[in-house]
Amino acid sequence: MPASQRIDTAIRAALATASAEPAPGRLVAALDHAVLPGGARIRPTILMAVAQACGDDRPAVTDAAAAALELVHCASLVHDDLPCFDDADLRRGKPSVHRAHSEPLAVLTGDSLILLAFDTLGRIDRGDAARALDLVRCLSAHSGMPGGICAGQGWESEAQIDLRAYHRAKTAALFMAATEMGAISAGQEPDAWTDLGALIGEAFQVADDLRDALLQEEDLGKPVQQDDLHGRPNVVAELGAEAALARLKDILAGAIASIPSCPGEAALAQMVRAQARQIVPDLPARARSAV
Repeated sequence: MPASQRIDTAIRAALATASAEPAPGRLVAALDHAVLPGGARIRPTILMAVAQACGDDRPAVTDAAAAALELVHCASLVHDDLPCFDDADLRRGKPSVHRAHSEPLAVLTGDSLILLAFDTLGRIDRGDAARALDLVRCLSAHSGMPGGICAGQGWESEAQIDLRAYHRAKTAALFMAATEMGAISAGQEPDAWTDLGALIGEAFQVADDLRDALLQEEDLGKPVQQDDLHGRPNVVAELGAEAALARLKDILAGAIASIPSCPGEAALAQMVRAQARQIVPDLPARARSAV
């Protein structure tokens, strides 16, 4: 079964547990709105690719890990879009959850998805309890404090921002979770995979900054120039568009070089290159003129 199908099947199975009767129908609809049909599913794809490179000897564990990671990511998007944060009207080309289903239901949706992620890991077979526990600890570390995505959002409320810590927590954290959880799912030590996730996350942040600064809402299906609007650090503002694009390509080259030796190293490198082609912004003519 292709990785994309495994990921989609695992996510839908998790959502099915959350919509079992009796369940509040409007909240069920909001959960589906937040997760389906989904975006590029980059993080669970990377997780699954690392697991496969390491042998993927427990596919059910890998599938649960991939679903849990994507559910946390989707939860973070729902919360990011709320009026108290970005106040975004659009996400993935459709109304954000709080616009489509109300602000209270959006808060509950994000909370429910986070809990559903850990419930999904908790349903892993007891014979793989050690891996399940390591997955829970890894995902929680990269989701909360002091270095997870909650910390990344928290830095935006500080008078002085530690830029390295901010970017590592805000964007890189779930990519580090992806590579580490992929290794854990296959029974390997996660530490050797942290750098790969960190570099992919850094690349994603630079690419996101380029899109936010140079593209338009119709290109992305979500509001743009949000960094400038909210006074957030942006690599394009710091370095300029041309230097930011060069930095992005250097980071992606470093990511490929950081892949640890493993049975599926060549296939994983090929996957990272494919993801790199998706990460590098496809700038239309009006944006290329600014680079």
